[in-house]
Amino acid sequence: MTNATISSRKNESIARGVGMTTQIYADRAENSEIWDVEGRRYIDFSSGIAVVNTGHRHPKVIEAVKAQLDRFTHTCHQVVPYESYVRLAERLNGMLPGAFEKKTIFVTTGAEAVENAVKIARHATGRQAIIAFSGGFHGRTFMGMALTGKVVPYKVGFGAMPGDVFHAPFPVALHGVSVADSLAALDRLFKADVDPARVAAIIIEPVQGEGGFYEAPREFVSALRKICDQHGILLIADEVQTGFARTGKMFAMEHHDVAPDITTMAKSLAGGFPLSAVTGRAEIMDAPGPGGLGGTYGGSPIGVAAANAVLDVIEEEGLCDRANALGARLKQRLESLRDDVQEIVDIRGPGFMNAVEFNHAKKGVPSAEFANAVRLNALDKGLILLTCGVYSNVIRFLSPITIQDNVMTEALDILESAIRDARAG
Repeated sequence: MTNATISSRKNESIARGVGMTTQIYADRAENSEIWDVEGRRYIDFSSGIAVVNTGHRHPKVIEAVKAQLDRFTHTCHQVVPYESYVRLAERLNGMLPGAFEKKTIFVTTGAEAVENAVKIARHATGRQAIIAFSGGFHGRTFMGMALTGKVVPYKVGFGAMPGDVFHAPFPVALHGVSVADSLAALDRLFKADVDPARVAAIIIEPVQGEGGFYEAPREFVSALRKICDQHGILLIADEVQTGFARTGKMFAMEHHDVAPDITTMAKSLAGGFPLSAVTGRAEIMDAPGPGGLGGTYGGSPIGVAAANAVLDVIEEEGLCDRANALGARLKQRLESLRDDVQEIVDIRGPGFMNAVEFNHAKKGVPSAEFANAVRLNALDKGLILLTCGVYSNVIRFLSPITIQDNVMTEALDILESAIRDARAG
């Protein structure tokens, strides 16, 4: 069996809308490494897009899942509930920022968490409008697409989006948008397009994921909190990609000393098993009546068991501190290349949620071509990287936080070589 033969079968059987970054077909994985069906080893700097912060097949997570498999796999929590769901909710309620009572629901995907956050916000406020930001990504369902601030490939060809969704520019100084610009745009939005008294919520990623790993400035997040409080608007933090130690804290909003009213979580919550969550102020979460929230697979006992183990691992192995140390190593190596690689225009990101952005060395414009050349060079050398950004000129780094020190060193050597090779042309 080869990657090429499976790829040929894939082309005949799977819709082309399911895009694939590589044509590597996985056979097995362990911590930060993947082996394909041909036996070749790769270092994984994608983590399934920030899903396995605790590494592929962490022994404690696998042990918890196996134990749950021996008890039961599905009852539907809305029919026959289970204590582990309650325990995980209690733990998240206690972890999320905000000195107020919280409640939680579990669903299955990040997009589903965002959909439910919007439902809850609308029900709790009696309002309809939602404000999101350019470059943001919130899922591929229709409300998720509407909230997402990028047309290609997420919205193109899918027709009309749900109404009462508005966008403001996300502050990215590198691209000429200051905090003052963004706040002024919000003010214009309230004057020209939507009465703030009709806005149910503002949703923001504390660090944009697909949009380019741009971190929301502290003063911007603080200003949003004040605007929300002034107008009775709820603040939703989309922590689907930023949560669970990735940014050096359990949740990225902890960097801002601002408590959102509602938080959405998914990806690394359950270490590779499908599970997502919505946590918020108790009175807001209780707004919908019984039956208004939920889903047949929501809060799968397998995912819940994995998530409880993931939280244990993060605490026991000190993964927040580990993320900060790894991110510092990565950024230091990238900084050492600046003098030789004029294409590097920015190196950024909190904790181990890092990115490097490339421009054309002579033209000074975003260079998707250079970023893709780095990605392909690295892949050829055995390192899996992902690009992102509105201009597709950003390499983002999402290695498991549990990556072994020697493997991290190997990965950094490959990365440097891939960047230098791209520069050499």
